Amino acid sequence: MEITPFRIDVPQSDLDDLRARLANARWPEEDLPGVGWSYGIPVSYLRPLAEYWRDGYDWRAAEARLNELPQFTTEIDGQRIHFAHVRSAKEDALPLILTHGWPGSFVEFLDVIEPLSHDFHLVIPSIPGFGFSGPTKEIGWNVNRIARAFAALMAGLGYERYGAQGGDWGSSISQEIGKVDPDHVVGVHVNMLLTFPTGDGSDLSDEDRERLKSLDRYQNELSGYMHIQRTRPRTLAYGLHDSPVGQLAWVAEKFHDWTDCVDVPEDAVDRDLMLTNISIYWFTGTAGSSAQIYREQDSSWGQRTLTTVPTGVAVFPADLGHPVRKIADKMIPTIVHWTELERGGHFAAMEEPDLLVDDIRKFFGAL
Repeated sequence: MEITPFRIDVPQSDLDDLRARLANARWPEEDLPGVGWSYGIPVSYLRPLAEYWRDGYDWRAAEARLNELPQFTTEIDGQRIHFAHVRSAKEDALPLILTHGWPGSFVEFLDVIEPLSHDFHLVIPSIPGFGFSGPTKEIGWNVNRIARAFAALMAGLGYERYGAQGGDWGSSISQEIGKVDPDHVVGVHVNMLLTFPTGDGSDLSDEDRERLKSLDRYQNELSGYMHIQRTRPRTLAYGLHDSPVGQLAWVAEKFHDWTDCVDVPEDAVDRDLMLTNISIYWFTGTAGSSAQIYREQDSSWGQRTLTTVPTGVAVFPADLGHPVRKIADKMIPTIVHWTELERGGHFAAMEEPDLLVDDIRKFFGAL
């Protein structure tokens, strides 16, 4: 496997184009009175954020921080794969592949890299179609194909025994890596797990049914983006690819709805870090190709095979859907670690890096 060193270097012309587009944005009417975020992201929040992205946010500083990480690209299964590779000072440290989700990127893990690298050799890929691993050149990049590519990446790096961790799509991909490469994966740790009830739910406690209400809210109110991306990702791409305000709104809304914030996303995540994540979507032009994972995986829903590797679950209270342990054990009989955290949401590595790092250490340390 040929591995090429990689550095991020966004042309100044792209930065100038972004600022010009933000300066010339057309804005809709003012917010409806009394609706808050319930009709979508408010103009009163988004417009100042766009102005800050244009005049206050420093991409070059963010770029320099990202380039402090050893980054590489390689080709697997005909697709360019970008990844950061941070080796621990401990030669015998356990290799750990960290996988982000949508609308995230490898930027999600910036605040956990240093503490985790004390105990793990870290491999942090960008999912095919996302950021510097995008766009994808063909259809078919579903969770199974991505997992096989990432298993090949770990083998190509010489890692014969490793762990996998992730949230959102990274949760599904990490679980799948454990299924396609069980002889080499020592365990899988996830910080998102959706547990869908089966039957009439009569075997569930009142507490379990209460927990499932958050899943109902996600399905009935917060999942509109998913239905668009799993059916017409290309149509959506025109708007997001052409309008930075559109791209900003599409992602920033999720940092409000899915985090443990009080009022605005910055209550839960660093504003500049959120904009760095969004900027990568914009500068790489991968709004459409990243959305396609929903279309690719749509035909595979329900095609589950049981994993044989030990599994750990970290439950952050404001995440999408509050998983029920009784259902989870039927889905994944190999769960050996289950932690209920007191705070945090969907973007756990950005919101509560210390809590996530501690739980990852506990899980893999016990194996």
